[in-house]
Amino acid sequence: MKPEILALADRLAEAGEPFALATVVWARAPSSGKPGATALITADRKVTGWIGGACAEPTVIREALRTLEDGTARLLFLGTADELAEHQRDGVVTVPIACQSEGALEVYVEPVLPSPQVIVIGRSPAAEALGTMALALGWRSTVYDAEASPGGARGVDPMLEEAVVGPTSMVVVATQGHYDEDALRAALATPAAYVGLVASRKRTESVLGYLRDRGVSDDDLARVRAPAGLDLGRVEPKEIAVAILAELVQLRAEGRLPVVAEEPTSRHEEIDPVCGMTVDVADARFRATHEGRTYYFCSAACLASFEANPAAYAVSAMNTGQ
Repeated sequence: MKPEILALADRLAEAGEPFALATVVWARAPSSGKPGATALITADRKVTGWIGGACAEPTVIREALRTLEDGTARLLFLGTADELAEHQRDGVVTVPIACQSEGALEVYVEPVLPSPQVIVIGRSPAAEALGTMALALGWRSTVYDAEASPGGARGVDPMLEEAVVGPTSMVVVATQGHYDEDALRAALATPAAYVGLVASRKRTESVLGYLRDRGVSDDDLARVRAPAGLDLGRVEPKEIAVAILAELVQLRAEGRLPVVAEEPTSRHEEIDPVCGMTVDVADARFRATHEGRTYYFCSAACLASFEANPAAYAVSAMNTGQ
């Protein structure tokens, strides 16, 4: 792997941004991709590195985005249509690749997802224990005490801005009565996937009522999980931290907390009627219109074949349900 790809991967991982790595593990000439060639693909479709030409790259980008969505690595086989069947097996995605080439590729695509981020607000023993335990799991963990900041309890908002709370973050308010209302209000102003409050049920009702009276919506208040953590009864502060961490692990395992932020997408894909490859309409350079319908192509060669006999390929497309 080239140093610039390693350096970029390190920066993205440090920033908590997801990306995928695609590595050519086998190639048959005259494919332009060579074994060991690697590319890094980010969620916004940017590619750094090289894994193949115009036929291979769109497919690899598409599968990279899918692996970021489901968190599952996959092996791609890109070859001629008549050899796909012999390569079909569990864990392998087979893709026809034409482009007037006898080449073929196997590309391993793996997601690199950010480690979970936990922000704990407070200076209680439970807060400190939770922050330490989350780090032991390999999670990103930060414990903030607004009372120790120049702005006092009102300094929670800039602290959360500094932490870059995103839609996959988990925020736990463990201020234990010191500034619960300010901390919870600030947490609810973020897009955090989880907002928990360490408090008794009676104290929770009081805090939520206070915020409701001051204009916090019921929808926002419904986001609060309180008392935070699995119900273990009356336990010690460190055991409270265990209960909260167990709840977070459970919710993630059940898929109720997002692993990566959902990217707004308007991807529209069509099938190249000549070679059968999937083409992203937004990026398609080659297209043609026949009898009022637009067709999209992976290459100039496929476009030329279509233009030579559009009726035949249009009928073929209709027969395959395209």
